[in-house]
Amino acid sequence: MQPHELTALIRRHAGLIHKVAYAYCRNPTDREDVAQEVAVQLWRSAARYDARCKETTWVYRIALNVAISFHRREHRHRERKLDVDVHAITLAAVPTPEPDEHVELLRDCIDGLDPLEKALVLLYLDGNDHASIADVLGISVSNVGTKLGRTKTKLRDALDRRARSNRTGGSHATR
Repeated sequence: MQPHELTALIRRHAGLIHKVAYAYCRNPTDREDVAQEVAVQLWRSAARYDARCKETTWVYRIALNVAISFHRREHRHRERKLDVDVHAITLAAVPTPEPDEHVELLRDCIDGLDPLEKALVLLYLDGNDHASIADVLGISVSNVGTKLGRTKTKLRDALDRRARSNRTGGSHATR
């Protein structure tokens, strides 16, 4: 793949890359780091791209691998820094529009999922069929259906718990 072709591919899939970054990172700086690392990994693996594979599948696979690795690395890093108040050292970022409360509630519930479940939901909400999801994640189509069904149930239960908690005046900040 020529450099200009790869640049065009990254531009075509910028929304997908940022969507994956947003699914795994709440901090705007972290999201930008993940998006940049995805672009770097696309450049590094361009020579191994198999044109028989859909480019969207290839981009998703790389983006999800980068985001999941970043998420795990950051989680371990934060566990080691228990005494540090992260909010006290966060630099001010350009404000982004706040999503409405329903979208934020769904995002909070999705944050409670493990990385594979989060990837399943992201791919599903992006309109991918089971075969495409299976191809991106490297699992069988039937496994996608099973895991997706269980994950939807898990999300429904989490949303129901939050709704009950809100009606009874409890806090919905628990994860």
